[in-house]
Amino acid sequence: MINVTQTFLPPIAEYVKQIQRAWDNQWLTNRGELVLELEEKLKKYLDIPNIIITNNGTVPLQIALKLLGGQGEIITTPFSYVATTASIVWENCIPVFVDIHPEYLTIDETKIEAAITSKTTAILATHVFGNPCHIEAIAAIAKKHSLKVIYDAAHAFGVKYKSQSLFTAGDVSTCSFHATKLFHTGEGGAMFTNDIKLHDQLFYSHNFGHNGPLDFHGLGINGKISELQGAMGLAVFEHLETIMEVRKAAVDFYDRELDFSRLDKMKIREHTTWNYSYYPVVFESEAVLLQAQKALNDDHIFPRRYFYPSLNRIPYAKGTAMPISESIASRILCLPLSASITETDLRRITTVLNANI
Repeated sequence: MINVTQTFLPPIAEYVKQIQRAWDNQWLTNRGELVLELEEKLKKYLDIPNIIITNNGTVPLQIALKLLGGQGEIITTPFSYVATTASIVWENCIPVFVDIHPEYLTIDETKIEAAITSKTTAILATHVFGNPCHIEAIAAIAKKHSLKVIYDAAHAFGVKYKSQSLFTAGDVSTCSFHATKLFHTGEGGAMFTNDIKLHDQLFYSHNFGHNGPLDFHGLGINGKISELQGAMGLAVFEHLETIMEVRKAAVDFYDRELDFSRLDKMKIREHTTWNYSYYPVVFESEAVLLQAQKALNDDHIFPRRYFYPSLNRIPYAKGTAMPISESIASRILCLPLSASITETDLRRITTVLNANI
């Protein structure tokens, strides 16, 4: 069986070695030695000024919206994982959808200004499959209208745009370290900002608002990661180079072997160093997608429909029609991609797919 992804598990001895440190320290949570070490390694690897590691990738979105959303209207994309829209609604804000670019699949920056009202407080955009939004245009719009910018960069670990980490874009960027991601801590995430004052707010917000053991800066929740998760991150971190190499080789194979006379693929934005996080293909119609998916499933190959349905169609979002997003969402399929995929797997996948489109 070939699944859409497979969690990278480091050799168990390497994980146990890290776990032993937590046992020796008798410290399992509240930002112990392992979490602090992981943050430092990631700052250096990503070339970023700061990072706050969290217990999952959704909490950073919720914290950012709590601090910056003001319970107002949030301009956002309909083409993302449900957590993006759910976080907006959860924080008592109102999602206002803007359709996507048909090639990059990110929010169409040329349509954002038309959606701005007196109630708009922020833009929450997703770097879809690690493909950067047009961050310069969005920054200019935000500055013109005094809006905050939050990026859901769940898929963007290691992505660089114009030689800088994509995590440096916006007022706040967030990432997921979920087990399905190319770098993971089992379950986890992170948030980033270039603003020192905002960094302090993000930090205390993820730690119950604490200012030391007895005082409080303000309102907060528990978004801390444990030492057990930190141990997994440290063990996975040592294999990042191999993980990236295998994924790139798989992407190159798909690029060579798939029949793109009958398929489309996402266009990577110019000046981007991509991370090979997903391999989405777009079919001519939903009927062809379903035909191909069935043929793959019959051969025990299980791609996944990311992101379906278009989020404007979720009842609690109360969105209006988004023709491009709805069309893409009905026709896009992510093919299997992981650090353990083999050339035999890839040959089997492309053979079945090319014969059924």
